[in-house]
Amino acid sequence: MRICVIGSGYVGLVTAAVFSDLGNEVECVDIDGAKVEKLNAGKMPIYEPGLEEIVARNVKQNRLSFSTEVDAAVTRSEIIFICVGTPAMENGQTDLSYVTAAAKTIAGSLNGYKIVVNKSTVPVGTGDLVRRVITEAHGNSGRDFDVVSNPEFLREGQAIADALKPDRIIVGAPSKKVAMKLLELYATLGAPIIITDVQSAELIKYASNAFLAMKISFINQVADICEEAGANIIDVSKALGLDKRIGGMFLNAGLGYGGSCFPKDVLSLIHSSGELGIDFGLLKEVVNVNNNRIDRFVGKIHNRFPEMKDRVIGILGLAFKPETDDMRDAKSIAIINSLVSVGAKIKAYDPVAMDSARSILPDITYCQSPYETAEGADAIVIVTEWRAFQQLDLEKIRGLMKTPVIFDGRNMYNPERKRSFGFEYYSVGRP
Repeated sequence: MRICVIGSGYVGLVTAAVFSDLGNEVECVDIDGAKVEKLNAGKMPIYEPGLEEIVARNVKQNRLSFSTEVDAAVTRSEIIFICVGTPAMENGQTDLSYVTAAAKTIAGSLNGYKIVVNKSTVPVGTGDLVRRVITEAHGNSGRDFDVVSNPEFLREGQAIADALKPDRIIVGAPSKKVAMKLLELYATLGAPIIITDVQSAELIKYASNAFLAMKISFINQVADICEEAGANIIDVSKALGLDKRIGGMFLNAGLGYGGSCFPKDVLSLIHSSGELGIDFGLLKEVVNVNNNRIDRFVGKIHNRFPEMKDRVIGILGLAFKPETDDMRDAKSIAIINSLVSVGAKIKAYDPVAMDSARSILPDITYCQSPYETAEGADAIVIVTEWRAFQQLDLEKIRGLMKTPVIFDGRNMYNPERKRSFGFEYYSVGRP
């Protein structure tokens, strides 16, 4: 099939790469000329394991191309995927201006029947909005196109695997005939495909992310109880996860959820629910619990070091999660800003996210290794659970530090082992 992907951000780039790898001719277009130029030079604008290789392979085989010629790409394509940004506004409402702009561009380039697919995460009713925008801009009755909702479920750091081996594929279509065209596109993946109406497909994405965010806030609240009661959240989480009705995913206590999806999607669902007359109080409390995580964690650091002025704190991990350089709503930002505000001096290391972090956190010292970060530090704070941090030379770390104190925001380490090496060790939800 001939496919146009509008937007070369995280979702758009992965979508274009995978569809081209499945044998389709894909044009990935973006109005950002600098980004397109970078992609044509073989440089990825994001870090995602396996992405650079799959892009290079399909560009070489002429199945994947990048350009700023949106109109021409729409004209040449059968299916058009809208994969543009949908940021949150201050009130939690989703900003659909990029989606609307893409719809207007599509309207100006219709030269025959097209299937327009919303793959961006959008609230219920956006399919109707896109249809209305294209119809009004194109000046016809809407017979030349159909609008489909096909939400993505990509985990950063595992996006290629998720795209090639998805748990499920959701196709929200206005008719069976339109749905069958999308089924043809996805058939080779062999994944379960659920066909729904457009509105249900739009809601599935938000409901999924909101539910996972709820599990995270739940286990973090239980972790707080563990700390006060002398219980161990690791044991509690393990036992909960063995219950088949609950499952163990997203039951790791820590610093709370972050990134580009969960925060804005939860707020968007709260906002859209309110517009429909539903007060989603449960999700509001999920947000409250998550917002309090950093204050509680930083409070442990203040309790150990009442005077923070000129204390040297080493931060291990900056990205919001491992295997990505994404700094959107990363917990490191709030932790570092809080410590800097009381006079602490920050040294930091992350395997891939330091370039992304420099524009957000310009006034800290960036190091080349965990050991350089530990040198002269009063304490080390584990913020992102990179696997590279699991096997550090503990004796070397202790010898480099001014004070051997570790605050582990991700429960990466065994407390007894850390203490046996002479560390003071503070974690989440453990005595």
